[in-house]
Amino acid sequence: MPFSHFLDYLQLEKKYSTHTITAYAADLRDFQEFISHTYDQDRVDEVNYSQIRSWIVELSESGISNRTINRKLSSLKSYYRFLLKTNQIEASPMVKHKALKTPKKVQIPFSEDEIVQVIENIDNSTYEGVRDRFIVELFYSTGIRRIELINIKLQDLDLDTGVLKVLGKRNKERFIPLIKSVITTGRVYLEYRKDTEGLLENDHLFLTSKGDKTYESFVYRIINNYFSRVSGKLKKSPHILRHSFATHLLNQGANLNAVKELLGHSSLAATQVYTHNSIAELSKVHQKAHPRNNKE
Repeated sequence: MPFSHFLDYLQLEKKYSTHTITAYAADLRDFQEFISHTYDQDRVDEVNYSQIRSWIVELSESGISNRTINRKLSSLKSYYRFLLKTNQIEASPMVKHKALKTPKKVQIPFSEDEIVQVIENIDNSTYEGVRDRFIVELFYSTGIRRIELINIKLQDLDLDTGVLKVLGKRNKERFIPLIKSVITTGRVYLEYRKDTEGLLENDHLFLTSKGDKTYESFVYRIINNYFSRVSGKLKKSPHILRHSFATHLLNQGANLNAVKELLGHSSLAATQVYTHNSIAELSKVHQKAHPRNNKE
């Protein structure tokens, strides 16, 4: 059964990104191929849960993680909700499905010292160096996502008022205040950008040395390269800088709702994953400072 109407719905009504829609399409095609080969059945809208269950078993036995399986099943569940909404089926075969258990991933943030080391040791004598420093500072001081940083345009950055406009998930705009050190670095960067040949014709804020818009693997390499010099942590990515931003704010007593707004989360539940480390830090302070704990 073609999925084009569903994918159009995701794009036009749900405002999902191209990357997300591509992932949904791939998951649905995988399931359609499975029922076609296993049950000689082409209509995804006519399957039952036992057939879906057999797909889950096959995915699990092929070594795919429960997290990835859950993502595929989420795509399938969304498709059946769409069919229900458009009166193409009377009941979803996944109505009683429960997600597979997954181990909680512990995201270890960079320490404040590691971040300071990186920022202070970036070479500020070249366009690339100043650009990289501004990228690191912007990630750490705003908590923006990698794709959000890539899509920032010159007109989105207002250094005079100290505000950055970001286009987040589902094209939702938010405005993030900038701290003084970032404003200073931003001014230096814009001067280098203005004086570097070939960078004036592109209106995106961050560009490669050839004047092209940056891209996800490019930005990842920048963060991974600098933090590999100072940190032995297994994961060194833009997302860990976002995690560090949230964790450090919470450690300093920031309000959870305020952090939620800065991160662009739609619910507090998404923000609460960052409270793990702040609670651990609070526990250390509590254990050290409480008078009852200091009695012999």
